Amino acid sequence: MDEVIKIVNEIKQGNIKPIYFFMGEEPYYIDRLTEYIEDNVLTEDEKGFNQMVLYGKDVSIEDVISNAKRYPMMSDRQVVIVKEAQELSRTIEKLESYAENPQLSTVLVFAYKYKTLDKRKKVTKLLEKKGVVFESKKMYDNQVADWIKRILQGKNYTIEPKAAAMLVEFLGNDLSKINNELDKLTIILPKGSTITPKTIEDNIGISKDYNVFELRKSIGERDQLKAYKIADYFSQNPKDNPLVMTTGLVFGFFIQLLQYHGLKDKNPSNVAKTLKVNPYFLKDYDIALRNYPMKKVSAIIAALRDIDVKSKGVGSNSISQHDLLKEMLVKIFN
Repeated sequence: MDEVIKIVNEIKQGNIKPIYFFMGEEPYYIDRLTEYIEDNVLTEDEKGFNQMVLYGKDVSIEDVISNAKRYPMMSDRQVVIVKEAQELSRTIEKLESYAENPQLSTVLVFAYKYKTLDKRKKVTKLLEKKGVVFESKKMYDNQVADWIKRILQGKNYTIEPKAAAMLVEFLGNDLSKINNELDKLTIILPKGSTITPKTIEDNIGISKDYNVFELRKSIGERDQLKAYKIADYFSQNPKDNPLVMTTGLVFGFFIQLLQYHGLKDKNPSNVAKTLKVNPYFLKDYDIALRNYPMKKVSAIIAALRDIDVKSKGVGSNSISQHDLLKEMLVKIFN
């Protein structure tokens, strides 16, 4: 995120490069940076003659270079944006000749999603030398809650840790989807509001009481009644609560517990860093640690591997989601 801010600030200050190559597995920042250049480098009057958007599936590298070599009309520069540029991956090295001597009055932007250039290649080195190459990496799930918090702080909102955890559990690390939901909330709520689990439930449709986060919490507390209620809710709403995702997240929880048991340094800051969890939730892990000795945790992990295989349809075509969830809980609580 710091690199994104740096790129935007340089453009604001007039330090505009002739080539921007945005690439990587996470499309969110690729889209945001591309949109920023599209919206801000030229004035509205200049855009009519001097801004062009191309799509990788419709053009060749030669077409891109030809447009980039044009001179601007009644403006100091033109902007040429290539969206879905990953469609040009097979011929991208043909960009070398242009990258060696780019048209300084052109701002050429590539939105190269889900792929990256080989940093050892000459074309990549030239792009880095003459322009900006930014790799947008996929965030780990444990980093997303902090990202949500930062995004909302920038818009003058706050969010409770559990509410952020609910979004991550439901939407994973897809930043574009999460941002869309945050946009909806900031339209509905006045500035300065705090987003709570109730806010998420009322406006996004994620139950604050019946979600994987609460299932793991009830398992950690050995609250069997609550765990079975949540499992029953999941079996009645399988589209919103896929069995594979549920078993995977519960499995991950017990892997973290196994790590916790093995830690010599159980200082909270070290535990949070090692387990990659928000310190706010450490109390839940402390409770689970007391309820599940290491030997029991190891046995549960082995049982969950078996459940996970069955949840993917291997040797269990006739077993319902309800029965598999019940089997998972029986093996955990016994």
